[in-house]
Amino acid sequence: MICHYDTLKVGNSNTLEYRIYVTRNGTPISSFHDIPLYCDSRETVLNMVVEIPRWTNNKLEITKDEVLNPIKQDNQGNKPRYVRNCFPYKGYIWNYGALPQTWEDPNFTHPDTEAKGDNDPLDVCEIGERVGYPGEVKQVKVLGILALLDGEDTDWKVIAIDINDPLASEFNDIGDVEVHMPGLLQATKEWFRLYKVPDGKPANKFSFNGEYKNKAYANRVIEKCSHAWCHLISTQGHGIAVANTTIEGSPGYVTHITQGLIPELPIQQQLSPGSIESPIDKWYFINAAQL
Repeated sequence: MICHYDTLKVGNSNTLEYRIYVTRNGTPISSFHDIPLYCDSRETVLNMVVEIPRWTNNKLEITKDEVLNPIKQDNQGNKPRYVRNCFPYKGYIWNYGALPQTWEDPNFTHPDTEAKGDNDPLDVCEIGERVGYPGEVKQVKVLGILALLDGEDTDWKVIAIDINDPLASEFNDIGDVEVHMPGLLQATKEWFRLYKVPDGKPANKFSFNGEYKNKAYANRVIEKCSHAWCHLISTQGHGIAVANTTIEGSPGYVTHITQGLIPELPIQQQLSPGSIESPIDKWYFINAAQL
């Protein structure tokens, strides 16, 4: 059956109460657990849930502790969190999101990075030309991966491209990005290195001296995180809500919303955005003395 994904929005955007639920064929589902990782039998095309569209600053993310794992606005100091613009970048420079049915196990120390997983689904930077929207399910192909070190954790960043992008056929591995989009990989690494500095945090570091790993390596990481998710969904734990409508036999499986484990959700609400107190259009200029 062909699935049609859409979104159900609840509350005012730019507020901590805002939620975006992913729906399939009109029914709310878990954006973490109910969308298959692969959408073809050869496992060459993957589903990606867009959290943050390119050029935007709202730090939106899939919730781990709420039923059906809606996308919400992250908070900083009990206020909505926005990523700063580190010159010359404006917001996120790609469509940013996550691979469903993956999990970076915080109990697993990767032998190459010597750091544990960050307890999140795998992050994705989708580099195609069309700007996505929060809650969109894009079909992408993997090109490579970058190993960001977020404190003591490994925070992998998968590099991928929308299979419907006009240039998608030209991209088959990480080396093709520099050929067709010169400068983007370096900009991506610099973006991740600096984006927390305006908030008073140190510059981020990377494994492999900041070297991107190729498609084959990325696929091995994805496979490992897919297996970790299979363990998570069958055992629960780590403060992650595992309610789902598709994984029969799992502890969180329910057949429909009205069974009680999943409450009735509000109808779509067309509410005006909340006011933004943070100066999200400001550019921050960072020099070596700040790092």
